[in-house]
Amino acid sequence: MAIIDLSQLPAPAVVETLDYEAILAERKDYFVSLHPADQRDAARATLELESEPITKLLQENAYRELVWRQRVNDAARGVMLAFAEGEDLEQIAANFNVQRLTITPADDTTVPPTPAVMEGDDSLRERTQEAFEGLSVAGPTKAYEQFARSADGRVADARAISPAGAEVVVSVLSHMGDGTADESLLNAVRAALSDDDTRPLGDRLTVQSVTVVPYRIRATLYLASGPAAEPILDAAGKRADTYRTTRRRIGRDINRSAITAALHVEGVEKLVLHEPAEDIALDLTQAGYCTGVDIVNGGTSE
Repeated sequence: MAIIDLSQLPAPAVVETLDYEAILAERKDYFVSLHPADQRDAARATLELESEPITKLLQENAYRELVWRQRVNDAARGVMLAFAEGEDLEQIAANFNVQRLTITPADDTTVPPTPAVMEGDDSLRERTQEAFEGLSVAGPTKAYEQFARSADGRVADARAISPAGAEVVVSVLSHMGDGTADESLLNAVRAALSDDDTRPLGDRLTVQSVTVVPYRIRATLYLASGPAAEPILDAAGKRADTYRTTRRRIGRDINRSAITAALHVEGVEKLVLHEPAEDIALDLTQAGYCTGVDIVNGGTSE
């Protein structure tokens, strides 16, 4: 079953666009309307004075209303899977019998104590969307992947393929290190896909680590004359980090055109992408791993 891309859904009508100036103008208009007709011009002129106590009171009230409307917006988002975060998202996930997984347990023996590293919101949101796949045994592709991803908090991604009849290969990407899954993680996934109560008895299962394909992002940016270079390079660096984070999934190709587009932030006239030297095509047993980002200022393009 295809998963809906929640980021492509239109903004919900219940979430209101906020505008302090519009709220203040509405309050001023209503205040003026309370006066007799022959006094309204004088009342409106009075409200134009920033030092007028009534003006300050209306400004304070308008700000409070803005804060309240924002609170209503936040509450509305908190019950929507596409927008909920933190504990709100955990409550929604619980309705589907899905809970946030632990990537690294807390360690109280260190000073100070090391808190647990928990599954991120995006991963929990996606597993919640896939929850209905878990109502079946691990027969369909998505069911295998759902059970594998829910087996252990260290699982960053899992993909299932069937190279031959009754053969299933599940590749696992780890949150740890470069993404290579160690034997303890593979054993946890195998146990979750046991033929006792999960997978069909006739399926011959192989659980393996993904093959990690390393790459590096190295580029020279040529900037427009005028703007300071540091903010532009910082913006490009953040875009590169976002790109490599979104690519840290199984089977996601690494494309030069996408990297070029990400680095071409405002203030960049042109750029030369040195690495990767060519597109990297990945299958469902492979995952890319960015070993580093090196962005160099090539000066102005003139």
